[in-house]
Amino acid sequence: QVQLVESGGGLVQPGGSLRLSCAASGRIFSINNMAWYRQAPGKQRELVASITSAGSTTYTDSVKGRFTISRDNAKKTVYLQMNSLKPEDTAVYQCNLFLRWSFVDAESREYWGQGTQVTVSS
Repeated sequence: QVQLVESGGGLVQPGGSLRLSCAASGRIFSINNMAWYRQAPGKQRELVASITSAGSTTYTDSVKGRFTISRDNAKKTVYLQMNSLKPEDTAVYQCNLFLRWSFVDAESREYWGQGTQVTVSS
């Protein structure tokens, strides 16, 4: 009923930039919190950045000043602009959304994207 399609991952040299996108479609009345997580090999998944419906953002310390999360509510899309990439940013990145199906259904449901690989290497 709800699909999330991620794009924008790839291989980039240290110091380079990438922009990730996650577009939601299907049965959506409203989208609340949107976020990006990442998981590197052998490590636990971590929250990279999040943005509320009001536009308030949070970032994990290691990406502050380098990454920017944004959203386009009309397009039901969340973005992650990643600049000054480092090898330690290498991971699978997943988007995460909480949304409502309809006006009458107040439940906030959680959805995950399929993940996109980001590799930072020379």
